[in-house]
Amino acid sequence: MTTNPSNAARININGGHQEYVITAGSISGPVTITTTGARVPAYLQNPQRWVLVEDWDALAAGAHRARPDDTGDAVPTYVARDADEELLARLTRAARDGGLVLVLGESTAGKTRAAHRAVRECEALAGYRVLAPDTGADLVIAADVVATTSVRCLVWLDDLERFLTPDGLEAGVLAELVRLRTPLLATMQLRHHDTFSRHSTDPRQEVSSGLRTSGTGARVLKQTDPLYLQRRWSAEELTRAQDCDDLRIIDAVTHHGPYGVAEYLAAGPALLTEWRNATRPGGHPRGAALVAAAVDLNRTGLRPPYPTTLLTTLHQHYLPDDPLLRPESIDTALTWATRLRYGATSLLLPTNNPDAWDVFDYLPDHTTSPVTEHAWHSALDHATDDKQHIIIGIHAFDTAPLVAETAFRSVVPRGEPHAPILLGGLLAKMKRYEEAEPFLLQAADAGNTNAEVALGSMLALAGRLDEAEVRFRRATEAGDARAAALLGRMLLREGRSEEAEPLLRQAADTDEADVQVLLGRVFLKEGRSEEAEPLLRQAADTGGADAKRLLGQMLLQEGRTEEAEPFLRQAVDEGDIPASTALGVLLLQSGRSEEAESLLRQAADEGDIPASTALGSLLLQSGRSEEAEPLLRQAADTGNTHAKVLLGILLTNDGRSEEAEPLLRQAADEDEDNANTRVLLGILLTNDGRSEEAEPFLRQAAATDTDTDAPALLGALLLQEGRSEEAEPFLRQAAATGDTNAKRLLGQMLLQEGRTEEAEPLLRQAADPDDPINQAPPG
Repeated sequence: MTTNPSNAARININGGHQEYVITAGSISGPVTITTTGARVPAYLQNPQRWVLVEDWDALAAGAHRARPDDTGDAVPTYVARDADEELLARLTRAARDGGLVLVLGESTAGKTRAAHRAVRECEALAGYRVLAPDTGADLVIAADVVATTSVRCLVWLDDLERFLTPDGLEAGVLAELVRLRTPLLATMQLRHHDTFSRHSTDPRQEVSSGLRTSGTGARVLKQTDPLYLQRRWSAEELTRAQDCDDLRIIDAVTHHGPYGVAEYLAAGPALLTEWRNATRPGGHPRGAALVAAAVDLNRTGLRPPYPTTLLTTLHQHYLPDDPLLRPESIDTALTWATRLRYGATSLLLPTNNPDAWDVFDYLPDHTTSPVTEHAWHSALDHATDDKQHIIIGIHAFDTAPLVAETAFRSVVPRGEPHAPILLGGLLAKMKRYEEAEPFLLQAADAGNTNAEVALGSMLALAGRLDEAEVRFRRATEAGDARAAALLGRMLLREGRSEEAEPLLRQAADTDEADVQVLLGRVFLKEGRSEEAEPLLRQAADTGGADAKRLLGQMLLQEGRTEEAEPFLRQAVDEGDIPASTALGVLLLQSGRSEEAESLLRQAADEGDIPASTALGSLLLQSGRSEEAEPLLRQAADTGNTHAKVLLGILLTNDGRSEEAEPLLRQAADEDEDNANTRVLLGILLTNDGRSEEAEPFLRQAAATDTDTDAPALLGALLLQEGRSEEAEPFLRQAAATGDTNAKRLLGQMLLQEGRTEEAEPLLRQAADPDDPINQAPPG
């Protein structure tokens, strides 16, 4: 978007396919909009016609109608939600600085109503107007109107998925509105959020995440931190609802059962049950089939309205082949499906076209069966423009890739600019790399950084790392944080950590939580915990359980137990199994063994090997070796060195040294720095009368600074063999650390050699180590 000196704004839509020129002297003057080949909606031409925040109605915002009461009000009394305070705070910040606030949740969770309430309560929006564009393309035009007129407005995007189109809300448009300090408030259902933001990853290679793209939608959603509104009301919300004077609210609280109060008020569960029960003899099987057809069309991404002829044709595939059903006529079926229920809504909703229908959004939101092949193809056949084909392809990307391929291929020849990247990304995801490459090249050479990233990812997977690096660097230079992150990851795997670090820092600076975690891992591995901590704290505020667990583990290792515990508990609450293990270890160190055992058992049951090892250790220390053994064997069989050591100890204590020895030998070979393992092996061999084999293990352990037992044991062994000259330095080394037995042996040896003056203090200390008179250092 560019603004010229003549107070005009100009924007190109769809890569230059459509140009709008908007000119205005001021918000109080007329706005002139001209276009080369398309009509600009009249409602955008004069911001003075946009409704003021103070006059904005909840129904106009898109709130569901509720069951009516005696007053006839379609919208019941508002009950404060737990998220209201946070929503108002975010909206206030957006009013000041610009930005997108997204309220996420299931259908009829109360998203629109809560968002409307926040707008009406937000003092920072006083005097603002509400801009509610009909489509993504209208939003782009509206952004020019805002730039030209400097109108103070809130952009309202109910059902955000409608605007995440190739010609709609993309990252550049959002950035321009933020620059203008224009707040955007949006709602979105979970199923649509998953469709647009889901990323497919190859567990073998992280760079494959670049192959999955939903285009515009994924990039916009990645920049937002959604506020999730729970469908089920909390105890506090239910208490507030019981205290209100709206009888509908009180009835909903009394009867909502397993559903949310807002669901019950909008009659969602009742309509869903009626629809599902209609396919039965004596019911309304044809009506149910018509509704099923509309539900699946909605789930393909095809926007309503749905003509009666389309529903009539498609519904045949939803009628069970049961002669006992005797489906009703089409007219009867439509009458049943469109009848108003509970004074609130109907299964099929009327539209401006008397012969076309929408569907109550609660139904598709609570339908989990796969969309039928017939519905996918009917949607493609009925789609009227390239944009609809793209949206259908995006919805089919993960669950029906062949349908997505058909959708994207159909618009590539017509020059739709987003189709090559989407088709190339899809083919690459399907591992059809040779077919994907020309499409990705086409999009990349046209300047599409998404394509550069996807092409780089595909080349990396194919082992063409030099070519991948070129693509990633081009996208990085264009400011793409994902490319910087993917290139950084690739360089890390190649051992080029010095080159990787600035790239990962660049990506981390854009608040990419996963990159902050990755860079934090790198710093922790290099012992740079001071640099890792701020990154992990930042990621923990916005990211998932990974960041919280890593931060907790780091703090735990540094002995900052009180700080570590809340982060680990948060990660556990989010279902992170390794965090359960880390928290269990923390609780063990704090003496809370009962709670620790419960956490470790849960993690061990999920197959977490460190948890099995830690639980086995706890049980072994508690004398419950029978319970410990299977856990330690399971962990040892996976190659866990510590489990082998613990199992070796258990078996040794149980007199099964023949089984213990190979385990301890393996552990000693696997961890050359672990002196304790060598000491254990030395003790086992010594007790078995194999002192010659024991000696080298004890010498290796004694040569380290990590074990105080080894010098004493080695000195005792050598002394027993009459090698007192060799024994003396080891016994002195152990005695200097306070080992009482070493002092006694050394004193006895010196006494036998006639070195009474040296022997006496050692023997005194060994006899009474707590007497301060005997605390003089030996020798």
